[in-house]
Amino acid sequence: MKKFNVDEAMTVKLDYDLPTYPKFQEKIRRAPKREAHLSEADKELAVKNALRYIHPAHHQQMAVEFARELKERGRIYGYRFRPEGRLIGKPISEYKGNCIEGKALQVMIDNNLDFEVALYPYELVTYGETGQVCQNWLQYRLIKKYLEVMTDEQTLVMMSGHPLGLFHSHKMSPRVITTNALMVGMFDSNDNFNRAAALGVANYGQMTAGGWMYIGPQGIVHGTFNTLLNAGRLKLGIPQNKDLTGKLFVSSGLGGMSGAQGKAAVIAGAVSIIAEVDASRIKTRFDQGWVSGVVESCAEAVQLAQKKLAAKEPFAIAYHGNIVDLLAYLIKHFIQVDLLSDQTSCHVPYDGGYCPQGLSFEERTAMLAENPERFRSLVDKSLHAHYDCICQLQERGTYFFDYGNSFLKAVYDSGVSSVCKNGENDLDGFIFPSYVEDILGPCLFDYGYGPFRWCCLSRKPEDLAKTDKAAMAMINPERRYQDRDNWVWVRDAEKNKLVVGTQCRILYQDALGRLQIALKFNDMVRNGEIGPVMLGRDHHDTGGTDSPFRETSNIKDGSNIMADMATQCFGGNCARGMSLVALHNGGGTGIGKAVNGGFGLVLDGSERVDAIIKAAIPWDVMIGVSRRSWARNENAIETALAYNRQFKATDHITLPYVAEDELVKAALKKVEE
Repeated sequence: MKKFNVDEAMTVKLDYDLPTYPKFQEKIRRAPKREAHLSEADKELAVKNALRYIHPAHHQQMAVEFARELKERGRIYGYRFRPEGRLIGKPISEYKGNCIEGKALQVMIDNNLDFEVALYPYELVTYGETGQVCQNWLQYRLIKKYLEVMTDEQTLVMMSGHPLGLFHSHKMSPRVITTNALMVGMFDSNDNFNRAAALGVANYGQMTAGGWMYIGPQGIVHGTFNTLLNAGRLKLGIPQNKDLTGKLFVSSGLGGMSGAQGKAAVIAGAVSIIAEVDASRIKTRFDQGWVSGVVESCAEAVQLAQKKLAAKEPFAIAYHGNIVDLLAYLIKHFIQVDLLSDQTSCHVPYDGGYCPQGLSFEERTAMLAENPERFRSLVDKSLHAHYDCICQLQERGTYFFDYGNSFLKAVYDSGVSSVCKNGENDLDGFIFPSYVEDILGPCLFDYGYGPFRWCCLSRKPEDLAKTDKAAMAMINPERRYQDRDNWVWVRDAEKNKLVVGTQCRILYQDALGRLQIALKFNDMVRNGEIGPVMLGRDHHDTGGTDSPFRETSNIKDGSNIMADMATQCFGGNCARGMSLVALHNGGGTGIGKAVNGGFGLVLDGSERVDAIIKAAIPWDVMIGVSRRSWARNENAIETALAYNRQFKATDHITLPYVAEDELVKAALKKVEE
């Protein structure tokens, strides 16, 4: 190949001298070996791809280092390039940069990789077993360099963790546009993704990991709280002004997102038992106060739960063991379970996201590396037993809901067709509803309520307290029961000690609520009441994600398999000038099963940001409500009607004429006759 002198033409690059290999701290969770089934040619390509970041003078040394990582870890992480010690989202004033957005995004990246926040921090995995900030530490260093030199008239283009470069734009443009794992349709499968990831050309962004907006388990705790509370109202007959006191919730998983389950159940008033096979994840949640107690046996778990239920005392029990063992014990001893779910990472069940019954966590990790085919067969066997337990409990009156982690899809993929509504395939969904399909969709998403969030970039707790108070003042608790729930939520947020990592908050809000809160926060920054704020949301939102097994499971007009909404949301946020705009394949349900997008908006107190808020925030929400309205969802139609009236001077949503079912059936019958 022709030799090029790239040094002279490239000013943003890794330092010439190699960094000293960092010391790794003990007792920090490490990702299992990843499987990709690479050919010898693929392995050569993977090493060559990693060497692209490094001056040729070091290629001989680093080729060996990268080849060893590929063999031992299944991926090239570039461990040498990881900064020494713990990363944290420092106060924004401590970062270098030519624009506030460049510094703010560095805060968010480092917060995503904090030992207290990330699932596998040395492998850049923030949460969800495989969701990464970027692919490797070479990319991390290069991204930081770009963010330090970027001006407010440039945009950094990110492709699956790789910083493609800075391009001239303007002050109202996004400062970063990022995409992750957007694979061409015919190649959009787990096997092809795993190969691409091992080659160093694809990154699993999960939802907010690759979009640098993860805020620890708090990011899902309000959604889990809303889900549990509304499940109780809809399925257990609990009044809207009551909570889950005296009710038992059982689930599994205490990792990144699943770690919210115990905390959410306690806030909702319930007693919960959460099974987790990884002792380190239990310790993290216990140390952070996200579970109330830890037990080592099913008998201890049940005894403690019954004691707390009798006392009507909310309590979160972490059971160190397998969920299938726990469910079998509950069935054998006729223990009444009110609400049941699962939050293992079943979008990657064969990559370590699901630990089969009969294996310890350590045995799971060893088998993944040494005998992945045997591991796969044990996962399938365990999924069958898990599903059978759920069916038995459901027959006894338990309400089970799929928490959107692809659990039911994994059961079907393991060979159980009876889990499907039509008894044959997953085209019509599954016999147990997704929590979005039955609860979150009609109760929240159809109105536009979703996981709005913000981070105080000063890292000052007093700034977060001020924003909590301001947000609460923006909510009218008498408007809807959802507003009452959210008002109480933010009122008690500080007391519930939700912060892990930097000073962030989640608060479910609709379009109008988000608009008003965002403008208020920007005004507070302008007046010097608080420091700069990063505004964002989970991609798991009313308009952020197309996923037929989760976010769009309550869309019944056949468009649940389309990805137009998330893509339009992404494009519209780019056009309206959000600071960071992200679009990913996969998310919480797996490669090829979802397209999701999100944003970050830096509030700097400027009138420019006021204009972006007014244009972008309603759009980001109402694109989802509009699509749900067009699908004939009654609550979404109601919301869209009100929006058309309120914003008639600037916006207009197409509304559906709703045909009567009997009329359509009669017409079809008449034609057939």
